[in-house]
Amino acid sequence: MSNINLIIEERAADIGKFLVGRLLPFRQKRMVGPFIYIDHMGPAKLDERTSFDVLPHPHIGLSTLTFLFDGSIMHRDSLGNAVEIQPGEVNWMTAGKGIVHSERTPEYLRHSEKSLHGLQIWVALPKQLEEMEPEFFHISESEIPKWEQNGASFKLIAGEAFNRKSGVPVYSRLYMIEIRSKTKQHLALGEHLYGESGLYVLEGGVESNGNVYEPKQMLVTKESHLCEFTLLANSIVYIFGGEPFPEERFIDWNFVSSSKERIEEAKERWKAQRFEKVKGDEKEYVPYPTLKK
Repeated sequence: MSNINLIIEERAADIGKFLVGRLLPFRQKRMVGPFIYIDHMGPAKLDERTSFDVLPHPHIGLSTLTFLFDGSIMHRDSLGNAVEIQPGEVNWMTAGKGIVHSERTPEYLRHSEKSLHGLQIWVALPKQLEEMEPEFFHISESEIPKWEQNGASFKLIAGEAFNRKSGVPVYSRLYMIEIRSKTKQHLALGEHLYGESGLYVLEGGVESNGNVYEPKQMLVTKESHLCEFTLLANSIVYIFGGEPFPEERFIDWNFVSSSKERIEEAKERWKAQRFEKVKGDEKEYVPYPTLKK
């Protein structure tokens, strides 16, 4: 990336009995394009006594994207959806004016050894769609465009780029791209991208201007047309980006909005348990976190 202006290292974050590597938001860079939150989950090995359990919790003003490399998660939400996500598939949930969901180890895996590895992502909605009706889509691996180019393998997981379009129904100009290569490759991608770009190294490494960047780092550039780098052998990287919004976005816990007042209203509504319940997972929930004195 010939105009890197920020390097973000993964920081440990706790999402409830499970540590993740957080990339966004970052104090010096709250968003990359419309991407406002990126967590790297795992890789983790869970024994027969341990399961992945993110209890029912609410969202407003965003879409969530779950993409797994390994393992399985059972998604349930207040719209009545109950869908297991497996590697290579995409869960795309748009909260809009409000939704509640849970993410757990599927029942058939709870008493056996299992693994979990993937990305959890939030994409902010355009201001005019922040209060849209909530939606949920499960996108199969076959709906994700794949191709070979310059000796590397590409997947367009979400959005539009390279004159291709993913089956994920996004609401703004964005892209999430996977690139894999078994051999060292020089890639110049700027003509295919737009807006801001962030490149995350999952495996292997990236070389740019004589520097080598390794896993658990995200390189951010404002000028996507200068997105040029050398992908080292046996590497996997992800590029996130798109057109940034003109308005600032605020984030408080699981709520995202261009209005601080709207976030306060959602917080009080959740504290009073006035959101819809998750169908089939009504007994538990995550309380709104309060600061310990």
